[in-house]
Amino acid sequence: MSIRLGYQMPNLSYSAPVADLFPTVIAQVREAESAGFDAAFIIDHFYQASNVGEIDEPVVEAYTALGALATATEKIQLGALVSGNTYRNPPMLAKCVSTLDVASGGRAVLGIGAGWYELEHQQYGYEFGTLTDRFERLDEALQIITPMLRGERPTFDGKWYHVETAINEPRIRDDLPIMLGGSGEKKTFALAARFADHLNIHCRGGLLPRKLDAVDARCAEIGRDRSTLEVSYLAYLFIDENGDRARKLQRDFLLGRGVDLSTVSDTERATVTDRMFCGDPDEVAEQLQTRVLDKGVDGIVVNLVANGHEPGVVELAGRTVRPLVCG
Repeated sequence: MSIRLGYQMPNLSYSAPVADLFPTVIAQVREAESAGFDAAFIIDHFYQASNVGEIDEPVVEAYTALGALATATEKIQLGALVSGNTYRNPPMLAKCVSTLDVASGGRAVLGIGAGWYELEHQQYGYEFGTLTDRFERLDEALQIITPMLRGERPTFDGKWYHVETAINEPRIRDDLPIMLGGSGEKKTFALAARFADHLNIHCRGGLLPRKLDAVDARCAEIGRDRSTLEVSYLAYLFIDENGDRARKLQRDFLLGRGVDLSTVSDTERATVTDRMFCGDPDEVAEQLQTRVLDKGVDGIVVNLVANGHEPGVVELAGRTVRPLVCG
């Protein structure tokens, strides 16, 4: 498994009838596949995240959507970035991702994280608990899910989860990849060092060197060769052949989140745009190279929150970023 270039879809607000929503999702993933993206990811939420849109904007259930995408594509890897561990008990999540793997002919990725969106938990009736609770649960879940994906039948009696010789069939392979996503230098990165094939880091770009040092440290603590853990970075792209149009997309997107770039200080501007890469293809490529790839990550997962649904934009992003990560 390798994910040097991934495409995430965090925003399904296309100002179109609901009947046209999923065909637009399929079109984006097919375009990503044609453009040489290694993987495509759906978010695993019930409400839209506030940093992307309003809570009642369209959000699809991740594994139902991924199953449909499996039949609409041929070679691109598919997963959630990332599955909220609190939304499914561990054997059910193992079953979901294994079924996706069978349906896609061996293209599933298990993306998983501890969960963070408190409002979803509250309004859907899921226990949220403390940060410590959620990471304890994720640790236990991975001790169950990992052997189930490898063809074992685990028995586990933990604080949060209990399984007895849990069977997970059918499976198409014993090496279905596990991806952890997040930014926690102690908890998330330690779990990635223990269980994951891939770590996708979510953080402000300026923090990336420190995060990568922490990944190195967590691997060293358990004696893992750091080179065996692939690491990517999640980037927000605002790209257009015309750089001024790209900058307008970024300004309009941030205005929708209550931030006016024309009035904020230089310090505030740097903070709110630190995960964003904006401009024409040459500008975006230069920003990604100097601000991300030169820091030492293996790959990049991009989203196109402003215009990814427009035909040709995913292809443009792939044409811009793929040469940087794949040579």
